[in-house]
Amino acid sequence: MVVRPAMLYGAECWPLKEKHNTKLSVAEMRMLRWMSGFTLRDRIRNEHIREKVGVAPVEYKIRESRLRWFGHIKRRPSNDPVMRVEVLDSTYVKKGRGRPKKSWLENIRNVLSLLDLNENLTFNRTQWRKRIHVADPT
Repeated sequence: MVVRPAMLYGAECWPLKEKHNTKLSVAEMRMLRWMSGFTLRDRIRNEHIREKVGVAPVEYKIRESRLRWFGHIKRRPSNDPVMRVEVLDSTYVKKGRGRPKKSWLENIRNVLSLLDLNENLTFNRTQWRKRIHVADPT
């Protein structure tokens, strides 16, 4: 898979919406279908094609990379520039109308609750990597 790393470059920092997830998975399935020689007219389920090619869904891989980056940030010392950005004061930022933008940290918290993970688990690197790893089906 040469295209997937290029497609997901920097994905750990994106606050993805469902619309973006859908577009990425559609693009990936197009490539997998083309690679395996199937078309939509063959009416073969996506799961079967993924199983044949042996790849996990792109959504799970994005989740894994995002959690890996989150663990890296949490393990940094408190005076590190990355940690200082996390505690910025946003009282002087002018807010626009409508719903607030979805933040990266909000995405992370949703994923942590979905996978039943704890932020304190990040300090044990080996345990954290085992819990967040998404294996490709073989």
